[in-house]
Amino acid sequence: MPATLPDLLADNLDLVFVGINPSLYSAEKGHYFARTTNRFWPAFSRSRLSAKARLGLGVARLLPEHDRSLIEYGIGFTDLVKRPSARAAELSRRELEAGAEDLAKKLRRFAPRMACFHGLTAFRPIHRILAPEATDPQLGLQEIRIGNKPLFVVPNPSPANAHFTLDDQAHWYDRLAEVLTANAS
Repeated sequence: MPATLPDLLADNLDLVFVGINPSLYSAEKGHYFARTTNRFWPAFSRSRLSAKARLGLGVARLLPEHDRSLIEYGIGFTDLVKRPSARAAELSRRELEAGAEDLAKKLRRFAPRMACFHGLTAFRPIHRILAPEATDPQLGLQEIRIGNKPLFVVPNPSPANAHFTLDDQAHWYDRLAEVLTANAS
């Protein structure tokens, strides 16, 4: 098995981004969303959500190399499944379900103010565990929580998700920033 990305987690973060699983390329490079065609870093950099980190790091645009530095600004990263693959479709249902259980434990352990899932594919396994009788989840703030922590879903920033533009993605990060501000403790 190729090396994977480490969890970038710490106690009491403001936000943890949750991806489906690392791409082979990201695992090789050692950074989250490392492929230049992925829209995460450009969209996140355009959003209000990244303003504190951009200011603190003295950059206009965040890059994959900044992923570890974001912990200092209250932002962490993890994945539903830690096994890298060329495509998320390669993951088995069993891997997704086991990953959801592990992820729920991590989120309870580290207690971020909020977890943000990149795409409904990343969120559905958690949804099935926590609220199997609930209707299909949609993008945005979720009704279910892990512990007392809210969960949010944004579109997957992968270039394979052509339904959403870079501007759409940045808009969802702005909406997430609004929800985080409204839920400030």
